[in-house]
Amino acid sequence: MASKLSRLREKGSSDSRLPPAEVGSNWQQKFTNYLRTEAHLADNTVQAYGRDLRRLLSWMGSTPANRIKLSDLSEFVALLQADKLAPASISRAIVTTRMFFKYLQLEGVVQDNPAELLGSQKMWERIPKAITPAAVDRFLAAPARYDTYWLRDVCLLELLYATGCRVSEVSDLLLANVHLDDGFCLVEGKGSKQRMVPIGTRAIAAIKNYLAEGRPDLLGERDPQQAVWLLLSRTGKRLRREAVWELVKRYALRADIDPEVSPHTLRHSFATHMLSGGADLRQIQELLGHASIQTTQIYTSVDSSRLKRIHKEFHPRA
Repeated sequence: MASKLSRLREKGSSDSRLPPAEVGSNWQQKFTNYLRTEAHLADNTVQAYGRDLRRLLSWMGSTPANRIKLSDLSEFVALLQADKLAPASISRAIVTTRMFFKYLQLEGVVQDNPAELLGSQKMWERIPKAITPAAVDRFLAAPARYDTYWLRDVCLLELLYATGCRVSEVSDLLLANVHLDDGFCLVEGKGSKQRMVPIGTRAIAAIKNYLAEGRPDLLGERDPQQAVWLLLSRTGKRLRREAVWELVKRYALRADIDPEVSPHTLRHSFATHMLSGGADLRQIQELLGHASIQTTQIYTSVDSSRLKRIHKEFHPRA
């Protein structure tokens, strides 16, 4: 049976009282400008919402926004699930959809916001994957001397696991904000909030080796004042987050660990291992830069599930 949205597309819109929000109506640019200037969101957030909106507008096609119903948007979410998007990506797409239709409501394009009642993914119910400390050791040892920029890559991997930072935070980390003598760095998280994160002795050693031998080669004859980031690409510019993903995947494959490993896996592993070692949940929240303790509480589920497995394996009456 054809969906309601399909029937609307075949039938066309007979309601011309409100201007349509179609792909060609420049709503992409208008909405992202609104997010920057009115909502004052960080650039990374605006870019992420922009990607979500492109997907939404592509799905809407020529169907006017004032013809979209809640049931149609539910079909859109079901399509995202069928495409096997990560729960976090689906949750963000839902938030983007709500914000976009709220914006259209403010602009007088729609009278009602059909996305207000759109259900959210229960992200906190999904236990994040973490790799074992032994797998982390193999992973961090994966870069070899025959790799072109192996000192940088060792520095990158050590930094990801030592700090538990988001991939964007490591990619954007400024050299001036790395304080090796004091053993910490200042990172800029979501909402442009800056926080202090300890580095650790192994990561400090890796950073020092990279600064002494690896980074000068990447910098070359370029003006050091123009290369303000800690991690540089082969062109002497900031190492992009996409490049970080590629490097993590490459070395995960070489270390023979889960091929689904991502920079975020190292963040999950950092938090899980810290909690297993006895760290307080509030301390982990501060280190990860979570705005809410509820986001951090997911790691209590991770730890309790580990304890349940141990109990089942070793207790005689489990």
